[in-house]
Amino acid sequence: MIYKKFQDLELSALGMGAMRLPTIDGDDSKIDAAATQKMVDYAMEQGINYYDTAWGYHDGNSELVMGEALKKHSREKFYLATKFPGYDLNNMPKVKEIFEKQLEKCQVDYFNFYLFHNVCEMNIDAYLDDEKYGIFSYLMEQKKNGRIKHLGFSAHGGYEVIKRFLEAYGEHMEFCQLQLNYVDWELQKCKEKVELVSSYNIPIWVMEPVRGGKLASLPEDAEQKLKALRPEETTVAWAFRFLQSLPQVVVTLSGMSNFEQMKENIATYSEEKPLSETEMETVLAIADGMLSGKLPCTSCRYCTSHCPKGLDIPALLELYSEHSFTGGGFIAPVALSALPEDKKPNACVGCRSCEKVCPQQIKISEAMADFNAKLKG
Repeated sequence: MIYKKFQDLELSALGMGAMRLPTIDGDDSKIDAAATQKMVDYAMEQGINYYDTAWGYHDGNSELVMGEALKKHSREKFYLATKFPGYDLNNMPKVKEIFEKQLEKCQVDYFNFYLFHNVCEMNIDAYLDDEKYGIFSYLMEQKKNGRIKHLGFSAHGGYEVIKRFLEAYGEHMEFCQLQLNYVDWELQKCKEKVELVSSYNIPIWVMEPVRGGKLASLPEDAEQKLKALRPEETTVAWAFRFLQSLPQVVVTLSGMSNFEQMKENIATYSEEKPLSETEMETVLAIADGMLSGKLPCTSCRYCTSHCPKGLDIPALLELYSEHSFTGGGFIAPVALSALPEDKKPNACVGCRSCEKVCPQQIKISEAMADFNAKLKG
C-alpha cells in the first residue's frame, strides 16, 4: 500500500468510501453487514487506514454499519471521516444534535476527519451564516475539544462557490474533497478548482475517481490506445494512475461495492505509477472524445448582454453539459435550486437574440429547451 504524508500522519493513498457498500436485494438502505465486515477486515489487513462515511449514505445506515465493522479493530489503527449533512438545508440548525448522534452511530468518541458536506450553490449562504446557524463555530469548538482532529470540506459546487467558502474559512480548512477524474478535469473545471484550493496550501482528497463507473469501461478504440501504452494496466487502473500523477492529491476514495473491486484497487495501489507526458496527453484526449457532445462555450459572455431575461447563459450551458454527460444526477438540479425561477433554463423565451452574437454559433435556445426537458425527466 502506498502511503502519503499528511501533517504528522501517514495515510493510505487509497481510502475506503462507504457510499456504495454491498447491499441486499439491491435495496440501498439494506447494507450487507457481513460482506462489509469482510471487506473492512481485508482492507485493514492490506494497509488501508482511511475510512469515509456520511450521515446520508445508504439512507443513514452507512455510519451504523461502518461503526460496527471498525469497532473490532484498534482505534489507533484507522482514521475515520464523516460529514455534517448540509446538503439538506433542514439540517442547518441541528449541528450539535447531528454531531453527537454521529459519534454514537459510529461508536467512537472522536472523528479523525470531519467535513462540511457538499459545499454548493444551494447551501453556501447557510454555511457562511455563522451568526444564524453556528456550524463553523461549533465544529471549531469540537476540534479544540479533541473530538475532531482535522476539519475540512467537500464540494460539488462551482469555482466561485468554492472561492467564497475559502475566502471565509480557508485558513481553518486542512483538506478539501473534490470530485476529480480525467473527465471532470475539463467537464467540471477541476484543474482550476485544484489550483484554487492549492493556493491556500490545502491538500486534495478525491471522490468519484472512476466517475461513478463511467471510466471502468471505455469505447474499444480508447481502450486499445491505453493497452498499447501499458498492456498490463486495467482500464480502471488508468483512472487511478491519472490521480497518482497529481502531487496535490493525498487520499483517493473509492466506493468499492464488492470484494473483487477492492482487491483490484488495492493491487493498483501497491505501487505508484504516475503517467508520463505522452500517457497524460492520451488520457486527456480520450476524455475530450468522451465530451465530444459538450457545447463549445468559451464564456465570452457576448450572449448575456443580449438576453432579455438576463440569464447567465454560460453557467447554464456548463450545467447542461454536465447533466447531459452524466445522464442526470444531482449536481445540476442542486445548482439550479439556488436560482430564482426567472433565471432557470425554462425562463428562456427562445428569441435567439443570444445566438446572433455567439462566436461559437451555439444553438442556445435549443440547448435551454432540451435542458428543461431533461430536468423534467
